[in-house]
Amino acid sequence: MNPQTHLFVFLKVIPAMLVSMVLFSCSESEQPAMDVPENPSSELSLKKVVIALKANKNPEKMLTEKESLEAYLSDKLQRPVEVLIPTDSSVVVESFRNGTLDLGYLSSTDAARNLDQDTASILLIHLKNGLPHYQSVWLSLKNKKYQSVEELKNQPVAFASRSSTSGYLIPVWDLSNRGLVGPATALTDFFSLTLYGTGYVSAVEKVLSGEVEAAAVSDYVFTGDNKYLNDTQKSKLRIIQEQGPVPSHTICARSSLSENDRALLLNALMEMNQDNPTLRDQVFNGELIEVNQDEHLRVTREAIAVQKTLKP
Repeated sequence: MNPQTHLFVFLKVIPAMLVSMVLFSCSESEQPAMDVPENPSSELSLKKVVIALKANKNPEKMLTEKESLEAYLSDKLQRPVEVLIPTDSSVVVESFRNGTLDLGYLSSTDAARNLDQDTASILLIHLKNGLPHYQSVWLSLKNKKYQSVEELKNQPVAFASRSSTSGYLIPVWDLSNRGLVGPATALTDFFSLTLYGTGYVSAVEKVLSGEVEAAAVSDYVFTGDNKYLNDTQKSKLRIIQEQGPVPSHTICARSSLSENDRALLLNALMEMNQDNPTLRDQVFNGELIEVNQDEHLRVTREAIAVQKTLKP
């Protein structure tokens, strides 16, 4: 090849290489931004945070807790926080579904139902006396001689509510395990009357008034501090029987929350363990921790399955 030919090839190849380099450079700069990891935001995308608490305590005390929690989390999250106290837990599922509720303090029964409908998942649970569970109890008047639930046959009783784990689901599970109710025996076949309260206090009040012989509630309603019952009320009561274990209450987050918002809400609540354990205990009954949600709900789901087999 003569020198003129070499020069001709060189002049043809160089422009082609330059064009290829430019095209390659452009294609690199036009890659989607999602290929580049982004740092999580330190601010909520939510303009307002809505939380639901269980309506299971004295209304006046719950109002105080509501206002204190709103103030604490509003300051922590730098967002307005509204705390609701729905009396019907069934509205929580739909509220999670339509995005009008962000967090809910729920029994493990309500948590399981929300998880099964994919409207929410467990963010945190609370420990009770250092444990992720507690006990259900039957309470009666102190002067009554009942020694077990078997002796309540043909007597009127009250459950805390139809959605309560310790005040309905676990006691019914225990009744089934004892062979007292089942596919051929309804609650109303064993008891002469079954009433349902709007929470622990309302069920116990039916015992104190003589309307029923016993009520199913959480053990801490009677053995704990006076958030639910005062000393005068407790002095008139006694425990007939314990049953359990009852998986502790949960703080659930709606499924449609972003991962960033979920993490920020979790951190704000976890910081209560150090920043304000008094308020934490008043509202959530103990230290807040993360758990495996399926393992935490195992007993509850077993009890729900048993409940579905009972005679209506």
